[in-house]
Amino acid sequence: MIEAVIFDMDGLLIDSEPLWQEAEIRSFKKVGIVLDNKMCLETMGLRVDQVVDHWNYKFPGNIQDRDIVVKDIMSGVISLVIEKGTPREGVYEILEFMKGKNVKMAIASSSQLILIKTVVQKFGIEKYFDELYSAEMEEYGKPHPGVYITTAKVLDIAPERCLAWEDSFNGLLSAKAARMKCVCVPDESIKQSPKIAIADLVLDSLADFNEEHWNNLNK
Repeated sequence: MIEAVIFDMDGLLIDSEPLWQEAEIRSFKKVGIVLDNKMCLETMGLRVDQVVDHWNYKFPGNIQDRDIVVKDIMSGVISLVIEKGTPREGVYEILEFMKGKNVKMAIASSSQLILIKTVVQKFGIEKYFDELYSAEMEEYGKPHPGVYITTAKVLDIAPERCLAWEDSFNGLLSAKAARMKCVCVPDESIKQSPKIAIADLVLDSLADFNEEHWNNLNK
């Protein structure tokens, strides 16, 4: 039986991928790396330092101080979230649904904890979560399963009794590698990918989840 539900955040609870892309394009341009929105999709679901490492590898010599670029991207994203961040369809409904199941709930995100808290406070959803956990505290980010394994440990629930929710393939890999069931609400860029078939359930929206889905996942 499912005893805990763990949500990713970016792209799942908040429509943040366009905000990340805007911040990344702006920050990398400052160090002479010109990205477009399509290029940004290569690193969707990764931790911000992994994003910087990715482009530093592809454009060697441009980034002189990795930490400065990481901080600049994070500052940009936080500002954009505060300014124009909006919840995805069905966020409040799915949180209420899970609250009614008396399961523990958490967020396990690649984003830094400061951004997780910013989003949770902006949407007024703090009351739903027993834990907010960031992959910044892990040696490796998604698709490594560490962030999900640690979150389950903090909740004191076995990973195989947890249900994860993801929107990216890197996140989906992370959850499945942690031996969790996973519902994928795929980003538009991966909707047609056969790779998302590893999810236990694929939905177009959080709002589409229902009692039948819950019962099937609990079998």
